[in-house]
Amino acid sequence: MTIRRIVKYPDPILKEKAKPVTKFNERLHKLLDDMAETMYDAKGVGLAAPQVGISKRVIVVDDGNGLIEVVNPELVDMKGEQLSPPEGCLSIPGLLGVVRRAYQLRVKGQDRYGRPFEMEAEDYLARIFQHEVDHLNGILFIDIAERVFRPEEEEDMEA
Repeated sequence: MTIRRIVKYPDPILKEKAKPVTKFNERLHKLLDDMAETMYDAKGVGLAAPQVGISKRVIVVDDGNGLIEVVNPELVDMKGEQLSPPEGCLSIPGLLGVVRRAYQLRVKGQDRYGRPFEMEAEDYLARIFQHEVDHLNGILFIDIAERVFRPEEEEDMEA
């Protein structure tokens, strides 16, 4: 496994719609392994392939309950609403945002072998999935946040 360089905003790949995965092979497995290692090394909770410079519909997430890999993810049955605690992004260091997201959803996609995959998510995990799938559609949290700020500004507000 290899730790890959995380692409930073304003790199144009972050604004592109990623392409579907059609080949489920060793290259995809290596990408998934590298993405997980990169995410953990950066102390993130999610990573999308465009964030490592690959325009493919691949994400990895871990809300603290174990790694979840989804290829060609699709979010369905989105319900409820949550106004996130400040959301950040490994590709946009130094900024946080308040983002309105669905509270509950179902994720459909494929696993690393191309087998159909489906699971339910709510609260924090649902928010992570929405953030990462946004990356696959060229949407960044700063594009949809109700408020964007630096972490030190949040500390000033709490004082």
